[in-house]
Amino acid sequence: MSKRLAVAFTGPSNSGKTTLILKVARKLINEHSKEVAIIKHDPGDKARFDVEGKDSYKFSDTGAEVIVTSPNRTTYFSKKNKEIDEMIRLFDKFDILLVEGLKNLPLPRISVFRDSLDSDYFPYMNALAIDDSVSTSNYDMPKDVDILDLNNPDEVISWILKNAKEV
Repeated sequence: MSKRLAVAFTGPSNSGKTTLILKVARKLINEHSKEVAIIKHDPGDKARFDVEGKDSYKFSDTGAEVIVTSPNRTTYFSKKNKEIDEMIRLFDKFDILLVEGLKNLPLPRISVFRDSLDSDYFPYMNALAIDDSVSTSNYDMPKDVDILDLNNPDEVISWILKNAKEV
């Protein structure tokens, strides 16, 4: 099996995390020929993936672990919180895992900010992806944090390939 790498992204709502992950994933897949897996944390339990009344909803509502398969996709429904190792095992194969959120996971972490920084994120980040709206000189920045251009996915990918954790 080839080496599998993982990195996490954190930041406040509307900071650009999802947009950056989308750009990075597309480039990794289309330009670097990598298999990419993504895990997104939904701390508010707001995401909805099934429609009440449909068979898949009824099956999932029993509390069972459910897989719905069709010619074009396979969807896994679980009513249980999974640890990162369990989630990784659900993916058949990947080269790079991108995790959005879950700031306490022991993964190299890129924090994403626009307009201002939140120092509460400083203990968790290894890199900081920002645009021109943020001036790091206004903050007591932690040592050894790499500063990345939020609008340069190639720079972010280079950082990932150099710093991601093997999982």
